[in-house]
Amino acid sequence: MLPLEGRQVQSPPLPFPPQRATAATSQQGLNGTASSKRHHAFAATTDGPSARNRGPNNFNGGASSTWGRTGGTRVFVRKMEKVCNYWVQGNCSYGDKCKFLHCWSMGDSFSLLTQLDGHQKVVSGIALPSGSDKLYTGSKDQTVRVWDCQSGQCLGVIINLGGEVGCMISEGPWVFVGIPDVVMAWNTQTNSELSLSGPVGQVYALVVGNDLLFAGTQDGSILAWKFNAVTNCFEPAASLKGHTLAVVSLVVGANRLYSGSMDHSIRVWSLETLQCIQTLTEHTSVVMSVLCWDQFLLSCSLDQQLKVWVATQSGNLEVTYTHKEEHGLITLCGMHDSEAKPVLLCACNDNTVRVYDLPAFSERGKIFSKEEIRAIQVGPGGLFFTGDGTGQVKVWKWVAEQAPTA
Repeated sequence: MLPLEGRQVQSPPLPFPPQRATAATSQQGLNGTASSKRHHAFAATTDGPSARNRGPNNFNGGASSTWGRTGGTRVFVRKMEKVCNYWVQGNCSYGDKCKFLHCWSMGDSFSLLTQLDGHQKVVSGIALPSGSDKLYTGSKDQTVRVWDCQSGQCLGVIINLGGEVGCMISEGPWVFVGIPDVVMAWNTQTNSELSLSGPVGQVYALVVGNDLLFAGTQDGSILAWKFNAVTNCFEPAASLKGHTLAVVSLVVGANRLYSGSMDHSIRVWSLETLQCIQTLTEHTSVVMSVLCWDQFLLSCSLDQQLKVWVATQSGNLEVTYTHKEEHGLITLCGMHDSEAKPVLLCACNDNTVRVYDLPAFSERGKIFSKEEIRAIQVGPGGLFFTGDGTGQVKVWKWVAEQAPTA
């Protein structure tokens, strides 16, 4: 078992077979009430457990099998869907008459609470450890920053990591950080630190499943460790081979491990035998992100396609719906809005995040950024976080939609 200090650990959602699973994210612990003061925009309490941060990859959305075929057409249209550069610099003379956007988002269902500045390069990981009132962010500037959820202030910077942060997740009180040739493991309750050696090159993806920690590496392998409570160490458990290029995305669901790679494929691994049981080759470019949603697997790629997979009677996955974008897709994140409706956030390499109602894939808004958004993390209480290529972390909150007036 992973060392979770005797706390009960929630099982991951099981997308196959099609029974309803438990949502991976708790809704207790943070009070996301908006504030006009920048450093008081996402306050935390310790009344309940913080959101489990298994990553934006395991989600129970309650979606039906009618992906992309039903629902409304809530599409927001504007002449110029581009943020005004002068507005960003604080000196646009056109004001409300400007034909470019004077905001970081379009849509009335969510709002920007605050912005966390400090990282100098792209934010590659965001984590909220269980039972903690701290937010952890990792960057390719080779640092991890720790933020106080009460004030929004940076409490400290972890430097000298030895390389760029390729990914970050948390499991219980543990924070795992992938850097070149090493996975760092920090226990936020005991302040203990471990270094897990074995990876070759940059570690791009991390996930926990079946009491194992998995790491996707630059050489195409997936390494696994198991915690030994006697020695208080993580011990090597397996090395999964099959991908020919780097593994950049991992997710666990239904006793399966799913891995997306730069070799354009998704491999399905049995968590019992750690053997590859299926290889999916429908994408034509890097598979950037994979996500489990009820009985479905979602994948996105730089080939500008988002695919929805479902298990057939034989147990194999087949594409049931393909959603096409105008730009390459970077990362997926599933959550519920303020009315408990399933929503998909999809980051594209045109510096935007599309926000879709599911299962219809009707667009309800967009988030804009100066550079690509590479990390999205769900928080409790309707919060979610985005990290982009400039090093900025933005805190967002779902708000109740206004009822139309007569």
